Amino acid sequence: MSLRDAAETAITQCLALEETESCCIVTDDKRQPIGEALYEVASQVTNDATIVRFPPGASHGAEPPEPVSAAMAASDVFLAPTTKSLSHTRARGDANEAGARGATLPGITEEVFTTGLDADYETIADHCDDVLAQVEDADEVRVTSPQGTDITFEPGDREWHDDTGIVHDAGDFSNLPAGEVFVSPEDANGTYVVDGTMMPHGLLEEGQTLEFDVEGGQVTRISDDEIRQSVEDAAEEVGDAAYNLAELGIGTNVAVTELVGSVLLDEKAGGTVHIAIGDDAGIGGDTEAPIHFDGILREPTVYADGEVVDLP
Repeated sequence: MSLRDAAETAITQCLALEETESCCIVTDDKRQPIGEALYEVASQVTNDATIVRFPPGASHGAEPPEPVSAAMAASDVFLAPTTKSLSHTRARGDANEAGARGATLPGITEEVFTTGLDADYETIADHCDDVLAQVEDADEVRVTSPQGTDITFEPGDREWHDDTGIVHDAGDFSNLPAGEVFVSPEDANGTYVVDGTMMPHGLLEEGQTLEFDVEGGQVTRISDDEIRQSVEDAAEEVGDAAYNLAELGIGTNVAVTELVGSVLLDEKAGGTVHIAIGDDAGIGGDTEAPIHFDGILREPTVYADGEVVDLP
């Protein structure tokens, strides 16, 4: 796939932009070629397309400049290929609440863009439906792995969501590339061991693992010095919110057959699980934090109320 091919998939299949609609492309200085490819395709669909560019944010979840937020909220459709994630920001949430439908592409690279958009998103949606049906009514979801993971999540009254990549209705939101089912749990207890991808490390080396202990929905131990320091820095700003166990996600994109070191793509890989620390306000929780760190587990087993979940 070329950048243009991938942009056409995003604009036409995933977002279904129409000629009567406005479209805002939000990008930054490091992702300009992807932003321009999306803008070029959008401009051929509608006369009301704009592109806004700003310096990369300081961290994932950091708010963009106010003019960027305003442009997102004023559009019918937005796409945001950025270095740092806008998924868990008030700007993204406010835009959706205003009726805009959109997709964020956090940390996207040209390789991930052309690889991850080379997929049949209707098939991905079917896999999401299947996993969602198995987990959405469970009181407890347990995840184990050969690497030592054994953690139990209680969704409580929180709603499970599916990220299908099909963003056709007002207020809809997705990541691109897409393919996951996820929840922001009310409680979690246990240990999880990341053996796939997690920033700032990217793809972990064979045998390398990162360990996290969780008690009462709060991360109480982080084995890695760099990640621990990043969380501690965030805690200086928001306190215990930085240690919030924010998300349990299950990948459903069977087109992603191997991890490449991009959280955006790797967390969607079919049969993987990802668990995140920090902000969950954008995914159904009530905790705001300037970080959202996903860690990916390669070989999970998932149980919903004791029954093994059939993963893609």
